[in-house]
Amino acid sequence: MASMTSLSSSVLKQYAFFRMMTPTPLRETNLSFTYSPKIHQSLSLSTATNNKKNITTVAASPPKKEIFHQFEFFVVYTDGTVEVLRPPPAFVPPFELHIKDAEITTTNPRLIARLFLPKNPDNKKLPVVLYFHGSGFCSRSALSPEYTNHLADIANQSNVLAVSVEYSKFPARPPPACYEEALSSLGWIALHANGAGPEPWLNDYADLQRVFVAGNSAGGNITHYVVSKVGKTEPPNGINVEGAIMVHPFFGGLGEDRQWLYMCKDNKGPEDPRLKPAVEDLDTLGCRRVLVCVAETDPLRPAGENYFRDLKNSSWGGRVELELNKGIGHSDQVYKPYDENSRLVVPRIATFIKQQ
Repeated sequence: MASMTSLSSSVLKQYAFFRMMTPTPLRETNLSFTYSPKIHQSLSLSTATNNKKNITTVAASPPKKEIFHQFEFFVVYTDGTVEVLRPPPAFVPPFELHIKDAEITTTNPRLIARLFLPKNPDNKKLPVVLYFHGSGFCSRSALSPEYTNHLADIANQSNVLAVSVEYSKFPARPPPACYEEALSSLGWIALHANGAGPEPWLNDYADLQRVFVAGNSAGGNITHYVVSKVGKTEPPNGINVEGAIMVHPFFGGLGEDRQWLYMCKDNKGPEDPRLKPAVEDLDTLGCRRVLVCVAETDPLRPAGENYFRDLKNSSWGGRVELELNKGIGHSDQVYKPYDENSRLVVPRIATFIKQQ
């Protein structure tokens, strides 16, 4: 076991590496953005003290901007700026010896992933879980404490090597960038099929004949996109996509698709197959097993149930399972992981992966 001194040194080195690799968001022309949980108040008060007396000044905030579009996750103003109505994600460096960051692409913007091994991996090869976190396509991070803890839990309970992708988000790089990067991530994993890829952990530990694509919320949507493309074009050489796991997935058709349609500028309307899975994509899904989890109190629950029904009724020849996560809301397994009912989600994922 590593000493505390060597462990601290390792963490510091990984932190420096993390800081070097954290991507810098790109700004679109006439598009600025700020993360804020609320709109500025109309007035702010400040008190200054000098030698003679206390002086209270009342300073008006900048003129209120005119809203052009209002969505659940962000506001677009008439001057072209975008305000994301979610707190900025907190970033943490890899804090355990079985967690590390790796570059998928080195071109600008760089695409990185956080990798997870079980705490006590045995000598045999491990299944690989390629994971896409929830984001609403515009917030959250694979490098956040919540998703770092969640993926570490999946790796430990499922005995897998997990690859959690820090994909691009609106407004810096809006969809379809996230979909393109998801496919690139699968291709990067395939580079290790002969044991001579750029990432040592994948060379040493990965069983690329047992790859699972997984994600929650928006990540569940991206998961479907990846396995639908695999079904149409075959997986990259040297790997086999055994299954897909979609936890509380986002799909369209529930009456509120404006946000995704606004973000994805090359959208094909409400029937876009990335938003609302097409029958022909379900017929040729590129894996043999699918797990769909829905949360009991989640407004997106019908999206997952509809996906399960449509896939089950398609001509796809695989096996699909539907799991109702009772007593929890949307993605509570990530944000409330210690709640009694939330704790049941990861073991269900582990059971699915361990099935043959």
